[in-house]
Amino acid sequence: MSPNLLPSAAFLIALALAMTPARAAPDADDTGITVDLRRSGDAIEVDVDMRIEATPEEVWAVLTDYDHMASFVSNVITSRVVRHDGDTLEVEQTSRLAFGPFELTFENVREATLVRPAEIRTKLLRGDMKDSTFTTRLTAEKPGTHVTNHGRFIADRWIPPVIGASVLEAETRKQFAEFRAEILRRKREAPRRRKRSR
Repeated sequence: MSPNLLPSAAFLIALALAMTPARAAPDADDTGITVDLRRSGDAIEVDVDMRIEATPEEVWAVLTDYDHMASFVSNVITSRVVRHDGDTLEVEQTSRLAFGPFELTFENVREATLVRPAEIRTKLLRGDMKDSTFTTRLTAEKPGTHVTNHGRFIADRWIPPVIGASVLEAETRKQFAEFRAEILRRKREAPRRRKRSR
């Protein structure tokens, strides 16, 4: 469905009330990932907290792999770096948010500022949002890395206040579970890749 052809608010609320929030796929375990999502006027603020048994460098490699992100994050349809200037990237992405049988598609171009391997700051340049800024921090902690993410965004379309927040929270948790699954997959495969390269 085109994002400009949404059903009436009353119908969407009735539909959302009848469904349960989306959950992570079975192979993307979201255990231990906390998501705090709240509204502040027109804005939605979100905080994510996740620990993972991998080095900051291993985590960094996945979180900044924008050209391949659509292959391991299910709500990303397309993703590519369109400009690269030192540690500043311009990233073009298309993502989706599903409400039962209805789907919203968002197309955005973001600027990503990379502070290796500790911080990723992104901000909206143009696209289907009024505003969007996110900061992800990586801190080395035994036995791995502590990942925190803080964001604030203003959508350019109506999202149901209660049900919309629960779906956004579930989708955010699923996204970080998929990041973690890809980080651990690459970590497991790294020794095999090193052996083949010898």
